Amino acid sequence: MSLDAARNISLEELDKQVLLHPVTSIAEQQEKGPLIMKRAGGVRVYDNNDKAYIDAAAALWCVNIGYGRQRLTEAAKEEMERIGFYHTFGGASNEPQILLADKLIHLLHKNADCTQISKIFFGLSGSDANDTQFKLARYYNNLRGKPNKKKIISRIGAYHGVSAAAGSLTGIPLYHKAFDLPFDGVLHTSCPNFWKFGNPGETEEEFTDRMIKDLEDLILREGPETVAAFIAEPVMGTGGVIIPTREYYQRIQKLLKEHDILFIADEVITGFGRLGSWFGSGFYGVKPDLMSFAKGLTSAYFPMSAVAVADHVWQVLADGTPEVGMFAHGFTYSGHPVGAAVGLANLEIMEEEDLISNAAAVGPYLRDSLRERLVGHPNIGEIRGEGLMIGVEYAAGPESKEAPEMSPPAHKQVAMAAQERGLLTRALPFLPVNNFSPPLTFTKSDADETVDIYVDSVESVFGKI
Repeated sequence: MSLDAARNISLEELDKQVLLHPVTSIAEQQEKGPLIMKRAGGVRVYDNNDKAYIDAAAALWCVNIGYGRQRLTEAAKEEMERIGFYHTFGGASNEPQILLADKLIHLLHKNADCTQISKIFFGLSGSDANDTQFKLARYYNNLRGKPNKKKIISRIGAYHGVSAAAGSLTGIPLYHKAFDLPFDGVLHTSCPNFWKFGNPGETEEEFTDRMIKDLEDLILREGPETVAAFIAEPVMGTGGVIIPTREYYQRIQKLLKEHDILFIADEVITGFGRLGSWFGSGFYGVKPDLMSFAKGLTSAYFPMSAVAVADHVWQVLADGTPEVGMFAHGFTYSGHPVGAAVGLANLEIMEEEDLISNAAAVGPYLRDSLRERLVGHPNIGEIRGEGLMIGVEYAAGPESKEAPEMSPPAHKQVAMAAQERGLLTRALPFLPVNNFSPPLTFTKSDADETVDIYVDSVESVFGKI
């Protein structure tokens, strides 16, 4: 336990007195206090008592290159010494943001065949990236002379952030409760989790047909002339690591084009190697009109996000300038030179160490190892994943798709047991799922140790397998 010497009080107690934590039970934090992390290296983090934890969640899906990268420290230091900060409003710019935008466009063209992308807008978080998308969809249609085309369709179980607009796009009730969200004009269509929501006897193809029909029926019911955009994570993350069925995205993209609806790909989690591919859009063979990035862009060493804009959308914005004047959107820290320098160094490491290939190899090994040890357990519903993005979903019994009736919930109890044993995995908020999304530097040895600890944690909650 650490002390604030000036007040002779522990940091844990001081935390309870002075902080309102994000996405945290206030009552639980006041009762138990915080878990204070003080250092990290590789795939491990260490708390204030020097206890080590394998971080099988890469914090919040985001420390892609692992912890303790001195090269990023040096990149930040050099840029901070060079300028530190200057804004990018009114056409002001800096070398790192120019080079990072060019690098991101190059990667999208080369590794995802997203050659439609021509411009990048920078922000600070996945939430503000999706708030930007919310505004761009409206701005774009106003400039096209289609002022009624404003509604945005998301999905039940989606996670797109917690700010007002992005929180509305999120399709998890927890994030709406008592905040008066979602906003009017945000709609949610069906969640494409075949294991959970497939009807008895329904094939995967029939389930896909139903998902597409649900979306089409919603568009037609609202009126295509009122729907501006559809937003989707290539693999739904916080909603439970939900893998789409075959042809799901190809058919969605075709439907959206038929009705002149923008396709926004939220790659905040799936971008930069998480699926064993540079980008989720390339993995699923789609070409969105707009794309959101954050997390892996700097491996969370600096808060930074990006919105990628297709050329046909950019052209509407450019052509509308004489009518509306300047593009009046942006953040004080948009294109921050230190963040951009960190992002460039981060992407260089990913390329030089070929971390995307490592994720493509170690991810299936981790998933299959979990399946080998846990499939057949009466309370394990499904173990699914692509690359280093894996979820374990719990069930009440062998024939059930409902969550076990336990308090705290089963997946939270397992996550707490794992933490006690030195493993960090999250209890996700929509379905009873623990996620595994470690740094892309994860090795098969790390995976073996993770599985051993996790299985022991499951057995501590449910009894021996």
